[in-house]
Amino acid sequence: MANSAGSKKRARQSTKRNKHNSQIRAKVRTFIKKVTYALETGNKEEAQGGFAVMQKMMDQSVSKGLMNKNQAARKKSRLNAQIKAL
Repeated sequence: MANSAGSKKRARQSTKRNKHNSQIRAKVRTFIKKVTYALETGNKEEAQGGFAVMQKMMDQSVSKGLMNKNQAARKKSRLNAQIKAL
């Protein structure tokens, strides 16, 4: 339990940032799912369009420290390879 004014403020900031970060993570996951669904249906144009948006969102989340850069690079590489294979 936060007792001092500083620790109360830190608790408020922590919950606010946690909510914001989880929303961004969820948005990135949604874009990944959209690209994956387009790949499963065989729609290359939709997959490429979604990939461009997803790539930008991933890079932003990496720069904010929400996602590890190697994890983002791995996901982008694998999805891009699947798109090229279509």
